[in-house]
Amino acid sequence: MKNNIKIGFAPTRRAIFSAPAAVRYADLTRKKMTELGIDFVDITDVNEEGLLFDDAGREKIAAKFKAAKIDGLFLAHENFGTEYQCARLAKELNVPVLLWGPRDERPNEQGGRERDSQCGLFATGKVLRRFDVPFTYLTNCSLDDPEFARGMYDFLRVCSVVKAFRGLRILQIGPRPFDFWSTMCNEGELLEKFNIQLSPVPLPELYQEMHRLEAKEPEKVQAVVDYCHENMTCKIEDKYLVKVASLKCAMRNLADKYGCRAVAIQCWNALQDEIGIMPCAANSLLNEEGLPVVCETDIHGAITQVMVEAADLGEHRGMFADWTVRHPDNDNGELLQHCGPWPISVAKEKPTICVPVAFPQNGAVSAEAKHGKVSIVRFDGDHGQYSLLLGHAKGIDGPYTRGTYLWIEVNDWKRLEAKIVEGPYIHHCVAIHADVVPVLYEACKYLGITPDLYDPIEDKVKAYLHGEDLVFDEI
Repeated sequence: MKNNIKIGFAPTRRAIFSAPAAVRYADLTRKKMTELGIDFVDITDVNEEGLLFDDAGREKIAAKFKAAKIDGLFLAHENFGTEYQCARLAKELNVPVLLWGPRDERPNEQGGRERDSQCGLFATGKVLRRFDVPFTYLTNCSLDDPEFARGMYDFLRVCSVVKAFRGLRILQIGPRPFDFWSTMCNEGELLEKFNIQLSPVPLPELYQEMHRLEAKEPEKVQAVVDYCHENMTCKIEDKYLVKVASLKCAMRNLADKYGCRAVAIQCWNALQDEIGIMPCAANSLLNEEGLPVVCETDIHGAITQVMVEAADLGEHRGMFADWTVRHPDNDNGELLQHCGPWPISVAKEKPTICVPVAFPQNGAVSAEAKHGKVSIVRFDGDHGQYSLLLGHAKGIDGPYTRGTYLWIEVNDWKRLEAKIVEGPYIHHCVAIHADVVPVLYEACKYLGITPDLYDPIEDKVKAYLHGEDLVFDEI
């Protein structure tokens, strides 16, 4: 599993229960986390027990975790635990919190119990609510139960989404196209509510970097041209392919220069007047590298793609798409399509660089995406309220169409269509070949966003997150 998520491990105990038992279970938890490949910061140097239970220890733990820049806090109740110390620590750190305790043993022959971990979880959950600290709950289970490993990995994914979302910086290349009023966003509000920053650059700055690369670093441009010939069918002249390559390199350089992890570009029409190509193929190449690039200066679309890929820990690439037309033969079918920004790895065939469906210029990509189950997501908002539309679909057969495309089927298209039209959503979304719905649903509680499931599966999502053995039977 690829990830760069670091967890602060704070096992906790309460004095009236067995300290040796808590130490023993904390060590067992450490061993299990190591086996699972989880990167965690430990507190064995804070006190002799390596446990959280008093103010002195909590202050040292907080300082250590801050210095390590942890992405999540794991409050493991190795016995009952000290609920107010857990809440104080969580409040100070302001990162996602995982609450769990190992299942208690059978009482001994004298009726004694060493830990009462479950009872402590009930107490800490209440006190975290009093402190207004959102938290994720991993069901009271044994370390070797499958629920533990699944819950830990899901929590890593939640932390990944929160980390990617908070402080996100997006390179905005050009203003939105005039005709696309639907993609307008409130830059100030995104900064004030979420600390999401835009780095706007004018189109001439992009052109200047392209010209510089073509003149000063032709080998870098040629490497991209060669990559295109190796991995794509190129039905455009080499002079246009050079433009695709220099555009790709220029966008990457500007994203790096301004410290951005996503790009939203004004893809028409001024760009074509200046460089004579569509940016779709360049977008596709960057999306394949893991730098999300979206069209029509759709800032909310860029945020969506960052969230979706973070929820999957970068294992699959997102597909920025239009909801386009209904399937001609399937009442629950719909076409996801765009002129060609989808990454190469999602295609079920070798992609072609060609002329797009809606414009006469070169530089688009054409390929049908792989079928299979996908998640579909859209972050959007207006009037100060933001939500995340999310749900499942599956790829199906349908008529050939130009561009990058995938015909999908959902459980109830009419219900989904009404949600998109009635808003706050638009015709753009992001699809991914992974089930990221439960993780994104859980991440919303940390981000101040309302999860909006387009199918009535909230009970099943919650059941999954709570560790029940559940497989989604929806599409």
